[in-house]
Amino acid sequence: MTTAQTQQPESLGQPRPGVMAAEAAATWSQRKTRSMQSVSRTEKMIAYSILVVGAILFLVPFYFVVNASLKTDAAVQSGDFLSPPKHLADVHWGNYPRSLRADKMDFWPALSNTVVVTVLSVAGQIISCSLVGFGFARFRFRGRSILFMTMLSTMMLPAQVTLIPVFVLFKSMGMIDSFWPLVIPMWLASPFYVFMFRQFFSQVPEELIEAARIDVYWQLMLPLSGPVIAIVAIYTFLAAWNDFMGPLIYLNSPQNRTIALALNVFRGQYGVSDAHLLMAASVVCMLPCVILFFAAQKYFVESVAMTGLKS
Repeated sequence: MTTAQTQQPESLGQPRPGVMAAEAAATWSQRKTRSMQSVSRTEKMIAYSILVVGAILFLVPFYFVVNASLKTDAAVQSGDFLSPPKHLADVHWGNYPRSLRADKMDFWPALSNTVVVTVLSVAGQIISCSLVGFGFARFRFRGRSILFMTMLSTMMLPAQVTLIPVFVLFKSMGMIDSFWPLVIPMWLASPFYVFMFRQFFSQVPEELIEAARIDVYWQLMLPLSGPVIAIVAIYTFLAAWNDFMGPLIYLNSPQNRTIALALNVFRGQYGVSDAHLLMAASVVCMLPCVILFFAAQKYFVESVAMTGLKS
């Protein structure tokens, strides 16, 4: 056999993963450049105009809340949400500390309760969903596809369908008026997040897993799935931080209230009392969510692309 014949199988073999990734990135960059060049200036102006109008529509309620938080209760009750304060003396910054006092919202105990529930919920979703997603992506067993589709089909069940049975279950276990009914479901995996982890783990090359002489899940797969972990953590944080129905059903004691439930103390027998303080407290409660959005907005975009990955 000649030298050329011995080198032929090597030249006909598949390229290395690094070369394939570089070629794919170059092809995608060229396609993106051609697509951006094909878009006319008129189409760009129309697209940006639609985005600007949509952004303004979404910012209007936020402006109303901030504007009302700086006015008196009489001005808010009269429906003066549109016009900003005309003079600096009309800006009532004292509404913010007043709304957080113990005789109103009792902010600090509610904040500590919310942080505990949120941290445990985020940790539970990341660990449980990544484990289940890893199992569906890398393990081969009979009935895997049927089981995976069955799990996804549970997303079509409204939460109201299982609300009463779950309440009866936790009541029989003596967990009412505690954080356990809010935390335990977060450690049982959510189908949507399992789907995201499964889609990501399915893209990891099999050669990389076979070459790893370490614990594949803890030391290889989890470090690689940083973007998915960030997405799951962000959405779980927002859901746990803003959850009102769960704490309303399971938490009875005032010392166990979360932030969303503590805002409900402004609702009196004849409607909302101290509406200006309610607006001020709402601004303070939504600040972590707003900061989180601006700090991690790229992960919101990645979450849309993540669900479209082919397995």
